[in-house]
Amino acid sequence: MNESYPATIAVIGAGVMGEALLNALITSGINPRAITVSEKRETRAIELRDKYGVNIADQNENAANSEAILLVVKPQDMSALLTEIKPFLSEGTLLISIAAGKKIEFVLAHVGDSFPVIRVMPNTPALVGEGMAAMSIGTHVTELQRNFVKSFLQATGRVVEIDESLQDAVTAVSGSGPAYFFAFVEAMVAAGAKLGLPIEVATELTAQTLVGAAKLLSTSGKSAKALRENVTSPHGTTAAALASFERSGLGEIVAEAMTAARDRSQELA
Repeated sequence: MNESYPATIAVIGAGVMGEALLNALITSGINPRAITVSEKRETRAIELRDKYGVNIADQNENAANSEAILLVVKPQDMSALLTEIKPFLSEGTLLISIAAGKKIEFVLAHVGDSFPVIRVMPNTPALVGEGMAAMSIGTHVTELQRNFVKSFLQATGRVVEIDESLQDAVTAVSGSGPAYFFAFVEAMVAAGAKLGLPIEVATELTAQTLVGAAKLLSTSGKSAKALRENVTSPHGTTAAALASFERSGLGEIVAEAMTAARDRSQELA
């Protein structure tokens, strides 16, 4: 390996997250000509080639010619993929797994225990540069490889490095978290419409309120608790709404949902 590591990069799987990570690689300074995409849907592969200027190839050829490989497939497809590409891997090839629930040891069991593996749990706001990713480092990973992965993930938003034992919890918090947000938006919009607002007005009010609240949380230096208390006047409208949430067991509902996500991630292992 050298200063330009990796000279060649494979992205296997080019769905929504695959494209987000492809874009992150380029944004972080990787030459698009160093990246080769493998995707079962030929029209999708051609679309990405034309949009980003990357190469396309079948996954076995791609695996054989790449120093680093992003495995961006569904958890249930990971075993078959690893089995298929194993004969084509060169010693020292970095494998970056994005599959929820699949441990580093799972990858090594399929390809051999001498490969460097980094496990990553990103989320879909990576598409707009506001993602949250958690990375866990395998035994054989070098500092150069670690820095490469951290660098391109930072182009998607923020990155934390954690022990792999916490990855299922990360999946429940940030990996699945955007869907919780969207579900809450749906509920607020529906409630606003029920109160008489036009759908488009309820949608704009809800979206901008939550975007603004999130930015306030991320920039104010105050905790969510402090910000909530700041906007809650005793016996006021906000207090009435929050009291209703409390009576409905909002905390317990969220905890139960996140535990279910964590448990499903463990099952996928």
